Amino acid sequence: MASFVDRVVIHAFGGDGGNGCASIRREKFKPLAGPDGGNGGDGGSVRLVVDPQVTTLLDYHHSPHRVAPKGTQGMGDYRWGANGEDLVLGVPDGTVVKTRDGEVLADLVGVGAEYVVAEGGKGGLGNFKLASAKRKAPGFALLGEPGEEATVVLELKSIADVALVGYPSAGKSSLIAAISAAKPKIADYPFTTLVPNLGVVQAGEYRFTVADVPGLIPGASAGKGLGLEFLRHIERTAVLVHVLDCATLEPGRDPISDLETIEAELEAYSGDLGIEGNRAPLNERPRLVVLNKIDVPEACELAEFVKADLEARGLRVFEISTASHEGLRALTFALGEIVAAARAAEPPREPARIVLRPKAVDDDDVTVVRHDDGPSTYFQVRGTKPERWVRQTDFANDEAVGFLADRLAKLGVEKRLFAAGAVAGAEVVIGEGDSAVVFDWEPTLMAGAELLTGPRGTDLRLEGGERPTRAQKREVYKDRMDAKAEARAELWTEREAGHWTADDDSSEV
Repeated sequence: MASFVDRVVIHAFGGDGGNGCASIRREKFKPLAGPDGGNGGDGGSVRLVVDPQVTTLLDYHHSPHRVAPKGTQGMGDYRWGANGEDLVLGVPDGTVVKTRDGEVLADLVGVGAEYVVAEGGKGGLGNFKLASAKRKAPGFALLGEPGEEATVVLELKSIADVALVGYPSAGKSSLIAAISAAKPKIADYPFTTLVPNLGVVQAGEYRFTVADVPGLIPGASAGKGLGLEFLRHIERTAVLVHVLDCATLEPGRDPISDLETIEAELEAYSGDLGIEGNRAPLNERPRLVVLNKIDVPEACELAEFVKADLEARGLRVFEISTASHEGLRALTFALGEIVAAARAAEPPREPARIVLRPKAVDDDDVTVVRHDDGPSTYFQVRGTKPERWVRQTDFANDEAVGFLADRLAKLGVEKRLFAAGAVAGAEVVIGEGDSAVVFDWEPTLMAGAELLTGPRGTDLRLEGGERPTRAQKREVYKDRMDAKAEARAELWTEREAGHWTADDDSSEV
């Protein structure tokens, strides 16, 4: 079973927000004492946090689906729903968060660095929060928003100062075991190293880390072997060390050809230059050459023969033996000087500044776009507020739908629809995808809480009825009173004129 995993795909789901509560408070002698429904709780978010105790992504390889807790529903008597706790996922230092397309979303370097993968949904408002001077007893509440869903790729790029590269069985694992306390697996067959190894080296006043990756072979940039799979672990290093085997018995191989092959594979590898600590492409980093296994007489002669050629290329060359530890002290001090110089050349890290970017007063983030799809035409409304309001609306409740109409009209959506050329009966889409709401627009639909009639939970505007305003009622009342006064005056006039006198025939009966 795999014990080291440095690349995983996780599917994160933020917790859904709890629904608001629609409740009416009841007191003695006061059965309808006003709304008291509480808000729903917010859903928990999925967060990635660098944990020094975590060294691999193995847990997420076995359990890639992670769901944060939901917020609970609000209750009556002004009781708010509980918020869902954030789901904290510990990741190793140096983890890079990417999309499936390879876009870098976050580079988590340093203990405590974090990134929110999926935000939790906001809880819905209860009818206590929705009450106003015009809507004193709302018969509805807002629904909780669903949590975000995100699929991201996690790649572990180790934090190391020095990288050892070379052919399989060139002695990289033996070298890191000789200069540090690391205990990698060492054997006399190729591809003994199956996972990257890290070691800490102390050379006088210099202290640095060394990374050893599985050996490279020709064609590694095309996916052959194991080296390309783990080259991401040396992307942050300050210096590369070419470990060349001077005692190999394979035909067609020598230190010069091995170096050229590895250089070609490093040049073909494209890493993420945008991550922290990645200074330049791998083939442009400072490089040292180590001629290994000089404890073998033939290897020592070959090392002396090729050393001048390598130095003519501008490379510093060290002849070493991991078996006898010959030349290791000079190598470690040279590496320590290069790492110290690289650290000194780095710009000092400044604390992140808090930048406030307030929105403009007239920036409501609402757009209306006309789409001509063949014979049919529809208008799509996009914006943070209208899309959130649609998700929070209970369309089974007429009053909630009327409240949504009020909010959209106040936001200016109706004006934008007019400007885009929408007419009565036009198809309007709010949002995008499965969560979008489609309806036939009726511009004559009046909006305003003062027009609500009927029992709670209903909105007669959706049935085509209109409630007259107070001024209209007063005018109708005055007209009715004037008509009654005129009728009384006309009857009195007829009575005085004797029009109500009974006929002679009728009096004889």
